[in-house]
Amino acid sequence: MLKISEQVSLSDDEIEMHAIRAQGAGGQNVNKVSSAVHLRFDIRASSLPETYKERLLQLNDRRISTEGIIIIKAQQFRSQEKNKTDALSRLQELIRAAIIVAKKRKPSRQSRASIKRRLESKNKRSRLKTLRKKVVE
Repeated sequence: MLKISEQVSLSDDEIEMHAIRAQGAGGQNVNKVSSAVHLRFDIRASSLPETYKERLLQLNDRRISTEGIIIIKAQQFRSQEKNKTDALSRLQELIRAAIIVAKKRKPSRQSRASIKRRLESKNKRSRLKTLRKKVVE
């Protein structure tokens, strides 16, 4: 059972996990042991609420396929059990991040004092440049 929030959780039969051989360095151990974990989660067939599903499918994430399947490959650790927990926590983080609604930005205004300072500095600069010009008689 993977807990997403207080009300939402996923059962283990919804999450498909396979042990695969990890890539990279590791000596002879890499060739013998399947320590990496390949996690697959079908968004559309899951028991998640519709709002969660819509938000996940709208995400522009390379881990989500066009069919709506989340694919996570965990191979950071040498132990298969640690890679399983890592893959599940990454799935949990992805779903939690999808449901967070960003606050709408409220455009700020410049203060009168800052506008006045800006105009005064422009005038000062202008006067300085006019004083540099040649005097025409």
